[in-house]
Amino acid sequence: MRNTLALLCFLLTSLLSEVSAQVATSELSPGYYVVVGAYSETKEDYAKRFVESLNKNGNNASYGFNPSRNLFFVYLNYYTTLKESLKNMERARRSGKFVDAWVRVVPGDIDTPISVKEKEPETTPVTEEPKKETPVVATDPASTKPVDDYSDVTDNEEIKQYPHMTLGNTEVFLSLYNATNNRIVDGDVQVIDTDRAKPIMKVKGNEYLLLPDPKSKSGQLTLICDVFGYRKIQNEINYPVPLADTVKSYVDLMGTTVVINFDLVRYRKGDISTLYNVYFYNDAAIMLPDSKFELNNLLQMLQENPKYRIRLHGHTNGNYHGKIVTLGPDKNFFSLTGAKESIGSSADLSEQRAQVIKEYLISKGIDASRLEIKAWGGKRPLYDKNSVNAKKNVRVEVEMLDE
Repeated sequence: MRNTLALLCFLLTSLLSEVSAQVATSELSPGYYVVVGAYSETKEDYAKRFVESLNKNGNNASYGFNPSRNLFFVYLNYYTTLKESLKNMERARRSGKFVDAWVRVVPGDIDTPISVKEKEPETTPVTEEPKKETPVVATDPASTKPVDDYSDVTDNEEIKQYPHMTLGNTEVFLSLYNATNNRIVDGDVQVIDTDRAKPIMKVKGNEYLLLPDPKSKSGQLTLICDVFGYRKIQNEINYPVPLADTVKSYVDLMGTTVVINFDLVRYRKGDISTLYNVYFYNDAAIMLPDSKFELNNLLQMLQENPKYRIRLHGHTNGNYHGKIVTLGPDKNFFSLTGAKESIGSSADLSEQRAQVIKEYLISKGIDASRLEIKAWGGKRPLYDKNSVNAKKNVRVEVEMLDE
């Protein structure tokens, strides 16, 4: 009986491993894909059948899984440049066969182009239509409506070329790219009403958008890209007459899409930036789990250039003295489980917070000689300690010492 159970467990484990391996090998590599359909992670069979249906009609389609979206994307082609992908997307749309084709961008370092593998035809018909991804309509961040939605939607309308193009009827694509290492960068862009110097909303980079109308005299929008690890870039676009801005070096017109390019450059020696998205538990030098994304951006930057040396500046709000919660022997960076308590000052707390980030980076393989810390306590506040923005005084800044 035991042998039978052991055999069944072995077979089940092998089967699960095989399935996992199949999903892993079909994951989309970083780059630009001309996509014609998307399926949920439970509908891989439908994606496969749709590909085979397309290829029976003379296409060379394939599909792959995108973990950040939890979707299987069916695509016609893969490209390593945005320009080529948009050009071929327009060609696919104008052919009349794929009027709702779009470009799906997968962030990361682009390697050599991958080949599209042809699938052997199956006789099983496609029984479910793929989901279609529509351009994201930028909405007020206070709204409860999601920015993008993958529930079942109807086919997109055929792409139109309007006689008078405005940002109200024209797709915008915000391209966040680091040409130095051929990397598509994941990040957000802040949309500002230029005339009133008023933030309108924050939108996702590397997406199709319909930007908001500032309803101002000039119609000017300022777009600020401030991704940690890269120098801040500010671009401008005119809502009523975007075509006039195509003379600018960072604006391109690709078919019916206005592309605004943010050519990102890494920090240089002397630059100081704040880890705004690294958060700590109250009175603790232990980070909240939401901090992982920005920490990993810092880690990636240090891994990318072994000559980088940094100093971590710890800051608190006011002159604190009391309980401080710090890492226990198990080094759990994102949980209070196993933590230890002591008593200390605001300078002690700020030092411990800088130190915990240093220890996290060391645990990921960064040499300790490349990392310094400095504790300021509450000596350098950004805001009055009693203001509504006082929480922003609690921060860790990164200073570039060497590059």
